[in-house]
Amino acid sequence: MRVLLVSANTEFINMPVVPVGLGAVAAATEKAGHEVALLDLMNVTDTEAAVKKALEEFEPHVIGISVRNIDDQMIREPSFFLDQVKPVISSCRALSDAPIVLGGAGYSIFPESALAYLGADMGIQGEGEMAFPALLTLMEQRADLSDVPGLCLPGLGMQGKRKFARDLDLLPLPDPGLWSSSAFMGQDLWIPVQTRRGCPMRCSYCSTSIIEGTIIRKRDPMSIIDSMERFVELGFQQFFLTDNIFNIPSSYAIRFCQLLADRGLDISWRGILYPRHIDEALVRAMARAGCKEVAVGFESGSAKMLEKMNKKFGPEDVRRTCEILGAHGIRRMGFLLLGGPGETRKSVQESLAFSDSLRLETMKITIGIRIYPYTALARIARSQGVITPEDDLLFPRFYLVRGLEDWLREIVDQWMSGRPSWAK
Repeated sequence: MRVLLVSANTEFINMPVVPVGLGAVAAATEKAGHEVALLDLMNVTDTEAAVKKALEEFEPHVIGISVRNIDDQMIREPSFFLDQVKPVISSCRALSDAPIVLGGAGYSIFPESALAYLGADMGIQGEGEMAFPALLTLMEQRADLSDVPGLCLPGLGMQGKRKFARDLDLLPLPDPGLWSSSAFMGQDLWIPVQTRRGCPMRCSYCSTSIIEGTIIRKRDPMSIIDSMERFVELGFQQFFLTDNIFNIPSSYAIRFCQLLADRGLDISWRGILYPRHIDEALVRAMARAGCKEVAVGFESGSAKMLEKMNKKFGPEDVRRTCEILGAHGIRRMGFLLLGGPGETRKSVQESLAFSDSLRLETMKITIGIRIYPYTALARIARSQGVITPEDDLLFPRFYLVRGLEDWLREIVDQWMSGRPSWAK
């Protein structure tokens, strides 16, 4: 079958990225014997014309559309990205009879409601490298589709039970040849790299476990490094390790860094650390392997609020992490999420003063927390009447503790004044 895969994401959200997730689905689809074309809309100025050209030239039997993000998670005038995906689907409908299949990280959080809103023919929640080729095989055979893992159908809901790949090394990595570095000339481009999937930390507000599950599954570090080297050969030099908890388990992270350093690639990379059990050995290995910047999502400087968020660390863990990173010349980006359940003026002041004392290179502050389904935050929000059981959380809803709304914005603006490295 001829399969057109479309990356519908056109939002940078901190940085432009190459859709390597969809590239992995493309690799798995080709491995299953299908002909694949990939259309990335990130740098396209005329979306309708680009879709029309791809459809007329390739004449696909099936169209897969990846939805990376639902919204920008901003409480004031949030941008709802699905309204940018709708015209893509409309163009496909007008020019092709091929069935349209949705997927991607954003879609996987809201499989039924996103499918209904966008009006596609079906969607796949979870790891498309397994489910999408299985779906294509059954479509070729005109067989029953109900056993496809994570398949969602309009009006019928979820069909086949969702499955997580136990061995990630059985899933192909994307072919870097799908992209050209020249297409991104002049942009500060970072190639996403994922070494593992799954997060067991269960932070009260986080959607990662919905997307990837709670069990950590790791790839062979050498396969990741081989893939990075192929990108380097095509002219890419910057990588973003997207693992939300790169340092867990620490032994795996250290081994990955050691092997990456030994390969001797001329690269720089950034990652995300969970600020617990960070030591000199790990950070030294990261620096030697080319790590230049780390996001430290501590979210609060208040011990009480960290506990309410179900964090497994305290303020002093964060401080030690940031000190070690700084000592090894790694830039540090901190994040605060203010206004969650239990937040008070005192805890806000503690968080702001704590963040200031860290002297980080960049500090990002968010007021109000996006509510995702199946999280502890969603349960609290329902119990307090912030949302109702009938609310469709596909459309952005936020938790902001009552009584602090105006004061919180004012105090954050005061603290940001004169601190150019702080941003909202």
